Amino acid sequence: MSLFKARDWWSTVLGDKEEFDQGCLCLADVDNTGNGQDKIIVGSFMGYLRIFNPHPVKTGDGAQAEDLLLEVHLRDPILQVEVGKFVSGTEMLHLAVLHSRKLCVYSVSGTVGNVEHGNQYQIKLMYEHNLQRTACNMTYGSFGGVKGRDLICIQSMDGMLMVFEQESYAFGRFLPGSLLPGPLAYSSRTDSFITVSSCHQVESYKYQVLAFATDADKREETEQQKHGSGKRLVVDWTLNIGEQALDICIVSFIQSASSVFVLGERNFFCLKENGQIRFMKKLDCSPSCFLPYCSVSEGTINTLIGNHNKMLHIYQDVTLKWATQLPHVPVAVRVGCLHDLKGVIVTLSDDGHLQCSYLGTDPSLFQAPKVESRELNYDELDMELKELQKVIKNVNKSQDVWPLNEREDDLKISAMVSPNFDSVSQATDVEVGADLVPSVTVKVTLKNRVALQKVKLSIYVQPPLVLTGDQFTFEFMAPEMTRTVGFSVYLKGSYLPPELEGNAVVSYSRPTERNPDGIPRVSQCKFRLPLKLVCLPGQPSKTASHKLTIDTNKSPVSLLSLFPGFAKQSEDDQVNVMGFRFLGGSQVTVLASKTSQRYRIQSEQFEDLWLITNELIIRLQEYFEKQGIKDFTCSFSGSVPLQEYFELIDHHFELRINGEKLEELLSERAVQFRAIQRRLLTRFKDKTPAPLQHLDTLLDGTYKQVIALADAVEENQDNLFQSFTRLKSATRLVILLIGLWQKLSADQIAILEAAFLPLQQDTQELGWEETVDAALSHLLKTCLSKSSKEQALNLSSQLGIPKDTSQLKKHITLLCDRLAKGGRLCLSTDAAAPQTMVMPGGCATIPESDLEERSIEQDSSELFTNHKHLMMETPVPEVSPLQGVTE
Repeated sequence: MSLFKARDWWSTVLGDKEEFDQGCLCLADVDNTGNGQDKIIVGSFMGYLRIFNPHPVKTGDGAQAEDLLLEVHLRDPILQVEVGKFVSGTEMLHLAVLHSRKLCVYSVSGTVGNVEHGNQYQIKLMYEHNLQRTACNMTYGSFGGVKGRDLICIQSMDGMLMVFEQESYAFGRFLPGSLLPGPLAYSSRTDSFITVSSCHQVESYKYQVLAFATDADKREETEQQKHGSGKRLVVDWTLNIGEQALDICIVSFIQSASSVFVLGERNFFCLKENGQIRFMKKLDCSPSCFLPYCSVSEGTINTLIGNHNKMLHIYQDVTLKWATQLPHVPVAVRVGCLHDLKGVIVTLSDDGHLQCSYLGTDPSLFQAPKVESRELNYDELDMELKELQKVIKNVNKSQDVWPLNEREDDLKISAMVSPNFDSVSQATDVEVGADLVPSVTVKVTLKNRVALQKVKLSIYVQPPLVLTGDQFTFEFMAPEMTRTVGFSVYLKGSYLPPELEGNAVVSYSRPTERNPDGIPRVSQCKFRLPLKLVCLPGQPSKTASHKLTIDTNKSPVSLLSLFPGFAKQSEDDQVNVMGFRFLGGSQVTVLASKTSQRYRIQSEQFEDLWLITNELIIRLQEYFEKQGIKDFTCSFSGSVPLQEYFELIDHHFELRINGEKLEELLSERAVQFRAIQRRLLTRFKDKTPAPLQHLDTLLDGTYKQVIALADAVEENQDNLFQSFTRLKSATRLVILLIGLWQKLSADQIAILEAAFLPLQQDTQELGWEETVDAALSHLLKTCLSKSSKEQALNLSSQLGIPKDTSQLKKHITLLCDRLAKGGRLCLSTDAAAPQTMVMPGGCATIPESDLEERSIEQDSSELFTNHKHLMMETPVPEVSPLQGVTE
């Protein structure tokens, strides 16, 4: 044991099973007291932020209650904490906390209490930056020579440097050739960033070069950079150290020149400002952390280096001056002034042991006990050694000890839809009237790199679309083998599918030497079916009950070029009106304005608008992408047609209620039928049978009722399935209109789809209405809430069919109202924080009573009214279909 120990001045254990790393510890006067006393700031990967001010009564005391100034749970893991001048307009110190996807800057303040431990500390969020990339670490300093403030630079996991000028984002630059992020530091003397790349090279980049380099929109080098039209990011100097670096620290003291210290896995380097090696030291033990600090000798620098042997070494340049024993392995070490005691060494372990210590001697009086002498059996030891060597050889010979990173390399799946219909339609048992139902062939190709077992391909399409084959099995596929399967798709029912997208899912097992049965894996591929599979050219209609107007920011496009298979070019080169007739009879008309940038879709049934509206937007986007136009956008400025949507909801719910009533009646008649059968059986078994008393007539009548009710239940189930399919089409249309109306992002639209489309089909245990109502209630009480009172969720643990749809319709109306007033959808846990509850423009609270609900209905009725009555107020007037839409 070492004679020289780190004398424990104060220590504590943080949390329970929490994890920490080198960026989780910081010492500074974070509450701006100005007395020169540092506070200990610690953040953990569990999201806890703690601030300590140790005041031990005597040396070696543990933490007291008053030592912990503040403890707050920030929910997201804390990667690094730093203290600096991060807020504009003031030179006060503030705390910067780096999360994986967010940077937050807080102010720490305290209120003096009346008793000793009555002081209250709190943090206030000054600003935050949501990061588009996952962060790794950060550094700060007066970038570019600014005075009185500190700028922050964050390095992402994919090697991008993001510079923030306090409350605003400045720029982002990709480091050339970056593969893995390394430690990052900033040198104020040379105004440059220094890091260590995955090539084991210390690299220095000037801030001016970073600022004037081409913007990092893409990671690859653009064509402009290749031709020299933009500033390229050039490294200032590099130095190959031959090993990965653990940490970088730049020191600039008065009595010594500026130096760059790099802690490697086996060596310790000191570099000059230009990258030349000043000295290096080979370490005897694996280091875990280090900290250079000022030396009393002129021209030298002392360095604290902790290692995995629980030792703390103090070097003066390359000379070992002190070695001391620690009770734990330090991952972070700092030196500060605590309680008027200068030079306190603060260490933190990865499991949360925080210790403040000073250097001293502590002689050990421990004597090792005598080892009992015993004879060794060398034959048994030789046999055990041979067995262990066999195990080591088997492990070294085995392949695929680690799982493959790229699963898609094992099997590639692709789908191709035939551009033409089948010459002989595969449609059988169709129910679409007199129309000839076509079918289209889809081919799915499987190409594997290695041997695979139990390969099963499953194809899924939305009903009433039907497949001629949906399951394909291959017991074994040899390496570098290609299999292609084909099947046809056609429309069977007289109603429309909610989407034309299919999905091919393949499950397989990849055998290894250690696992002959194979590792189960899944891959999938999506394909899009053509519109002409369910639609035919039709005659445009002048009038319709339901109409929608889609606005764009580009000139109108001829419908002939958008839908080439649904019109004849000889009619008019600039076709601005087109009719569609679905298989089954319903019609939809599309009109394009000649003078404005608008398109109108109209039909007699509300749900039939979905497929054509979605197809129009997709084809417009593809058309402008082919033209090289990237800023094309669509918008919807009309009123959201909630009334038509509510009618479909009521019809679907009515069929559910009718189904339950019919099933109850069927159950009662079945019980009655079995009772009559028992009575008759008893009469027939009697040796002296009594008169039947018309039991046979009652049995026959009950049997007919059972058959009629069974037929009614089956018919109601078919109607319910059709109604649910139409409801899904209308739901997708409402989600599309809300997204265009509020310009929602893809993530927000995905949240709406998850809330409104949670089920593939209704079941007796769980239906669409109660599931969507629970999802909307959760959104309204979390990300769309206004105050903390709405955060308490009162959802029941068991969902059941509601009495009516009034509550669901109120929640849908309230959701649109909140979105109209600036609310935004998100699933982050920070949405429940008090500082982020108030949405821009203010949102109405969730009603606590029926009176409040009625008032909200009256307030929102002006915005969400019957869409049929608003057609007269739309800017697109009624015109003949051959004239198009005019202003």
